[in-house]
Amino acid sequence: MRTLCENTQPIGRTGRAAGHFGEWLQGRFGPDGPVVVITMTCNVLYAQATYTPATDLRLRHSGLAAVTQDQLQALLSAVGKPEGGDFSLSGNMTLGVGAGSSTASLIALARAAGADETLLPAACLRVEGATDPLMLTQPDAVLWSSRRAEICGEFKAPPKCEIVGGYLGDPIRTDPADSDFADISDLVPLWANAANRSDLAKLAMLASEAADRTTRLRGPSGDPSALIAKQLGALGHARAHTGSARAFIFAQGAVPATATAVLKGAGLTGAFRFSTGSER
Repeated sequence: MRTLCENTQPIGRTGRAAGHFGEWLQGRFGPDGPVVVITMTCNVLYAQATYTPATDLRLRHSGLAAVTQDQLQALLSAVGKPEGGDFSLSGNMTLGVGAGSSTASLIALARAAGADETLLPAACLRVEGATDPLMLTQPDAVLWSSRRAEICGEFKAPPKCEIVGGYLGDPIRTDPADSDFADISDLVPLWANAANRSDLAKLAMLASEAADRTTRLRGPSGDPSALIAKQLGALGHARAHTGSARAFIFAQGAVPATATAVLKGAGLTGAFRFSTGSER
């Protein structure tokens, strides 16, 4: 006989992870050093997963197909969870634009499975080979080695600011074996100093320099980001260093009304606004 307190329905869980929008900085930490990033947090982009216990493994996609069932199985193995369950993955992220869709999806799935948070960096790295620091409490407050899933430095997160973003050209998926990036070891100490002083203008200038180095090395030719930033009076611009995301950085309340139209006129698509950084 069942009691009134008995739960007769399967117990489910939900996991969620925010994305990012390119990087404030990305490059080699020294000419032969690791690839490192300072990510640009974007909480309006997200992946969400639900889990219901089941004997067999099943993954259903609802608008976000950033992870395969084989990758989910590898993830569950890496975090020590049973390789079974009914999972559903959804979100509002586009693949290959530099928004962290694969990492955010893996984190959301692992959280839905009830994984230990401390296992997530190594588990994501094992599955995708290069991972963003989206599992951290403050992803934009670290210098992150994306091919090692390690923190190389810590500093204050950028101060609160507004970003106007859009996408330039076709999506570009990250190749974990790709290390053809500019040396930014000279920019990192300047970043740490400006971050500690909450100097948004300086941080935006450094982001622009890192973005321009990548564009000179990797293309695309004719990237209009620097001209757009100047036209809008932005403090600077940033980019996804292996994706199509382009970000234009403003102090709070300083985004001009023409911003979306200017991005569209320059050939960028999907323009939107969001806030990033942290209150001091």
